[in-house]
Amino acid sequence: MNEQHMQNLGGESPTVDLQPAGFWKRFAAYIIDGLVIGIPLAIISTFIIGAILYANIDAEVLSDPNMVEAELTDEELFAVLKAYGLVLLVNFIAAILYYAGLHASKWQATIGKKLLGLKVVSMQGERISFWRSLGRFLAQSFLSPIFMIGYIIAAFTEKKQALHDLIAGTMVVKK
Repeated sequence: MNEQHMQNLGGESPTVDLQPAGFWKRFAAYIIDGLVIGIPLAIISTFIIGAILYANIDAEVLSDPNMVEAELTDEELFAVLKAYGLVLLVNFIAAILYYAGLHASKWQATIGKKLLGLKVVSMQGERISFWRSLGRFLAQSFLSPIFMIGYIIAAFTEKKQALHDLIAGTMVVKK
C-alpha cells in the first residue's frame, strides 16, 4: 500500500486523500489529446479514403468538381461507404487504444493529462484496469457529448466527476 492510503479502523475500505482536477485543466488536457491523436488520424484517414476512392472511382470523377455532382454508380457509392466505414473503424480502435490503454497504463493518464500533472484513478485512488478504462471511454464517447451534460455535471459534483467518471467509478486527480 502506498503512503497516500490511510487504513480506517473498523474494517472499512481504505480512503485516499486525493485532490480532484479542475474542469479547465481537464479541458486543456482534452484539447492536447485531441491534437496528439487527431492530427495523425486525420493524415491516416486521408490516405485511406484517397486510396480506396482512387482504386474504385474513375480518376476523371475525382479530379473534376463538376463530375463529383454526377450520379455515382452502385460500385462507386459502395467504395465511398467502404472508405468511410474503414476510417470510422480505424479511428475508433485508435481512440480506444489511446484513451483506454493509456488510462489503464502505469502512467494512468493520456499525454495531455500527463503534461498537466493529472491522472485517472479508481475511487480508492488505485490504477484502473483496461476494462474499466474501456467502459469509461465508451461512456464518455456515447453519453457525455449529449448536450455536453456529461461534462457540465463535473462542475456540480463534489469530486469534480463527469458522467463517464460516475459511471466507471473513477476520478481525475492531480498527481
